Amino acid sequence: MNLYSFAKGLVKTILTPAYRIRTVGKEHIPEEGGVLICANHINVLDPPVVGITSPRPVSFMAKEELFKAPVLKSLLPNLNAFPVKRGMSDREALRKGLAQLRDGHVVGLFPEGTRSKDGQIGKGLAGAGFFALRSDAAVVPCAIIGPYKLSKRLKVVYGKPINMVELKERKASAVEVTEIIMNEIKQLSDNHR
Repeated sequence: MNLYSFAKGLVKTILTPAYRIRTVGKEHIPEEGGVLICANHINVLDPPVVGITSPRPVSFMAKEELFKAPVLKSLLPNLNAFPVKRGMSDREALRKGLAQLRDGHVVGLFPEGTRSKDGQIGKGLAGAGFFALRSDAAVVPCAIIGPYKLSKRLKVVYGKPINMVELKERKASAVEVTEIIMNEIKQLSDNHR
């Protein structure tokens, strides 16, 4: 058993009963091929929550500073995380993310780029649209519906993959695609409250 599988099992054992996590729509995540999961971001626990509710291992970008911390620098790569420089276009992180998708892996993204202060779904950054347009990955919207309060139910809803063929044919921009992704996440959130 690798570290990712061990950590997933351990975290699932702790978080699922603590937040009464309920997952809807796991069947929308294709069993094979690259998948880009795009979720709203309401809590620091969102990456592990997406990780434990996805039927497949998920890689996440994590801020570069975390990879400089003594324990985390050796731990994070074994948990499928890769570094990104925040606040700027990080070509290396973009290349790494696209390579993961092309190699048939699952990459998790939070298009808003930072946690929502009020729990509302905000505007997404163009990076999500960039990944969606530059890869042949299935783009799966995901709504995390809080609150993160002990014994309150937390719901994670995966939607059907977005039709990227149509968007690529009409040469949609990365900004437009990100807006579509964010609208899908908002609809999932509104429909499952």
